[in-house]
Amino acid sequence: MGQIRQPAVAGQFYPLSAQDLRKQISSFSDKQEVVREAAIACMLPHAGYMYSGAVAYSVVSRIELKPVALVLGPNHTGRGRPFSIMDEGSWVTPLGSVAIHTSLAKKLLKKSSLLQSDYLAHQMEHSIEVELPLLQYFKNDFSFVPIVIGGNDFKDYEQLGLKIASSIQELHLEKDTLIVASSDMTHYEDAQAAKTKDSQAIRSILELDALGLWEKVRELDITMCGYAPAIVMITAAKALGAQKGELIKYQTSGDVTADNSSVVGYAGIIVR
Repeated sequence: MGQIRQPAVAGQFYPLSAQDLRKQISSFSDKQEVVREAAIACMLPHAGYMYSGAVAYSVVSRIELKPVALVLGPNHTGRGRPFSIMDEGSWVTPLGSVAIHTSLAKKLLKKSSLLQSDYLAHQMEHSIEVELPLLQYFKNDFSFVPIVIGGNDFKDYEQLGLKIASSIQELHLEKDTLIVASSDMTHYEDAQAAKTKDSQAIRSILELDALGLWEKVRELDITMCGYAPAIVMITAAKALGAQKGELIKYQTSGDVTADNSSVVGYAGIIVR
């Protein structure tokens, strides 16, 4: 059976009631007809929906969603193991429950010595949770694998990315799996500084240059909380045949609050 993870940030990052949640998500639509395209992976922000929901929506609404989502998030809470996976059970959101894809999760546990089955890292972590209602809004029936990433070693991230790709291949899930990296960009700098730094990190992601992203984050001191999930995603996507990324939308919290003195940046990217 596994554990049932209850929402930790419903009523804070997004509405508690299903009706209000659907209403807020639908408000992000610009009513333009979009053609859904196949994608191997994507990067979505994970702030409160009022700040970053429009960016995440712009990506999810353009993708042909798949039966399996593998969602990589950073560890904001400091709880649990550095590389934590839940390999059975389900997560509840106001839009219903999403089952964990146990066979893929267990395959990953077997293949990667880094991963450990750990509920604690997931219990209060918002970075994966906030992506689920957006995916549920567009696809009501999918399963997923949640992985929270800590640690601080490029080689570990690269290794995990390769193990994710080979696990997906061994289970013949290449056409059925979307890899999602959850990350916000620069935190608490003025809007111009944030955009300048973020553009450098985004360029590396669009070029699928995992090492370049790692180096840019360090060299420019970019406070991108999910650079590790992004590196893992890029590595896995390339191993699965991805050629390039496309920036769908970038904005900062200042675009919502009109306060540009201290912002957080949000980027929505599709990887094909």
